[in-house]
Amino acid sequence: QVQLVESGGGLVQAGGSLRLSCAASGGTFSNYAMGWFRQAPGKEREFVAAISWSGGGTYYRDPVKGRFTISRDNPKNTVYLQMNSLKPEDTAVYYCAAQNKLAYSDYAPFDYWGQGTQVTVSS
Repeated sequence: QVQLVESGGGLVQAGGSLRLSCAASGGTFSNYAMGWFRQAPGKEREFVAAISWSGGGTYYRDPVKGRFTISRDNPKNTVYLQMNSLKPEDTAVYYCAAQNKLAYSDYAPFDYWGQGTQVTVSS
């Protein structure tokens, strides 16, 4: 059983930056592809970014490409989401998740989820 705890959310002005962290425990972190999702008020949860076990493969939702960067530190059991040039439409609760595969797959479910961290971008 993998436990995930996100941190780093907060309130930031448009154009600013935040770095989210997700600390994993209870499993072999490097066995999992990791992802970030977000859910804005009144909207469905959506995929943001994912990274394969080694960090060699990264994937992004189109609206965040060039602004967000996903990375991982396997010895620290942590995955990060660096968010730059933030926009009000990035406001959401951000969740990290673990997929029980080495390479990220569009078709496989994410098996473990964190509780989320709020990101609010003011205009």
